[in-house]
Amino acid sequence: MIKNFQELIQAAKEQKTMRLAVAAGQDEEVLVAVCNASELGIVEPILVGDVEKINEIAVAHQLDISGYQMIDKKGLDEAARAAVELVSSGKADFVMKGILDTSILLKAVLDKEIGLRTDSQLSHVMLYQVENYHKLIFLTDGGMNIAPSLEEKVKIIKNAVQVAKALGIETVKVACLAAKEKVDPKMQATVDADELKKMCENGIFGEGVIVDGPLAFDLAISKEAAEIKKFKSDVAGDADILLVPVIEVGNGIGKALTYFANGDSAGIIMGAKAPVVLVSRADTHEAKLNSIALGSVIAANQ
Repeated sequence: MIKNFQELIQAAKEQKTMRLAVAAGQDEEVLVAVCNASELGIVEPILVGDVEKINEIAVAHQLDISGYQMIDKKGLDEAARAAVELVSSGKADFVMKGILDTSILLKAVLDKEIGLRTDSQLSHVMLYQVENYHKLIFLTDGGMNIAPSLEEKVKIIKNAVQVAKALGIETVKVACLAAKEKVDPKMQATVDADELKKMCENGIFGEGVIVDGPLAFDLAISKEAAEIKKFKSDVAGDADILLVPVIEVGNGIGKALTYFANGDSAGIIMGAKAPVVLVSRADTHEAKLNSIALGSVIAANQ
């Protein structure tokens, strides 16, 4: 079981090197992270984009990209389609967003002809490492799905469980977050959480998964809070995955972990045929490297 990002990067180094297609690779921070991942033996990069600009960035930052495959695509839509098609045709193992809008990349990912569409729901999974929690915490979905339905939440959980299993977690504990622990018909988050718990008990999420809810945030991550409130649960205080009811909750928790708790992070889009590494321009270099390592480990376990 991988418990921190050092272990994640080590795991990525020890497995088979994965082929990474970078869509619109003419981005300084992305290129530095990709080169770092390549030097560690985590990925074999394929840089798709404006080759002239990519080379200019490499020269300016003294990056050796002479051994990388490069595909010249000046337009952002062209670059996205070419990078995704490398994955769908089996010439790359996963894809990463460079200097282009997320919507452009996802349009290519969902393209019926060359894309990576499946029957699943695309969802964003963030991993955080914070000093006062005993393992990595998974947060979903604070980046894509605005107000998911019950059926969509089922798929979002399955996507996050796939990530957790790839990291060696044998029994994945999922906390369905809400503002209170009791089911209240006026609060849809509590109703959905209770239904998801029942679905898990009926085996919809497979073996090695425990779903509990509704759970307030404190109960999900603090055994002490659970003891004080006399709340008994196998998930309370030991959650692996935090399922948020709406995007604002996930966005707020994620940014609080980053800026208040100085948490390290990694992010990935799941639900396609291959992982999609989606990084923000505000992400640190370390977070970008963590995300590449995460995508590599997932790709190797699909």
